[in-house]
Amino acid sequence: MTADITVAVVAKECLPGKVKTRLTPALTPEGAASVAAASLADTLATVQALPAARRVLFFDGDVLPEGADGFDVLHQPGGGLDERLGFLFDAIDGPLLLVGMDTPQVSAEALAPVFDEPERDAWFGPAEDGGFWSLYLRDPAGDLLRGVPMSQDDTGAVQRARLTDAGLDVGILDELLDVDTVPDADRVAALVPDSRFAAALRSLRTATVRSHS
Repeated sequence: MTADITVAVVAKECLPGKVKTRLTPALTPEGAASVAAASLADTLATVQALPAARRVLFFDGDVLPEGADGFDVLHQPGGGLDERLGFLFDAIDGPLLLVGMDTPQVSAEALAPVFDEPERDAWFGPAEDGGFWSLYLRDPAGDLLRGVPMSQDDTGAVQRARLTDAGLDVGILDELLDVDTVPDADRVAALVPDSRFAAALRSLRTATVRSHS
């Protein structure tokens, strides 16, 4: 079955001191921002390769990132993350697949089940830290996200319960690791050594070694 699926990437402008702050002080704020930018670029490239009817960058910032060509830009409103995601899921008509910017290892294969079975009510991508990296709703409804406590170790469980309590048939995607800490970054880079993300991390590590030698 085919479906006209919109894929939205939720992202923020990769400014030093504003993104990936938990990668510091091991990385400088500028280094953390460059790693975040590379992660986002990898994610956008993956989404470009998906058989989506429409691609949306749900963006917090002013300067658009590399790789955003072909994406419709929808600027994030104010409020907590649950409110912003609720806004997104109310703003899009038709099936919507949400992808975060913190999983540069995401592949078209990881998201293939959504496109293979778009008739399913929902698809949920759990994150290793207890959150979620992806969410698909055949019939988007912002109230399914508003009020979910974000950035907690039970965020994913609460969000998934919201879906099942609403009577939705929920498919589960592979669990992925969000890049939040330096050990996370090293693990993810090892999974995708040819990625922009891994290259950015290697470059920063090499520069650090040189500066200390």
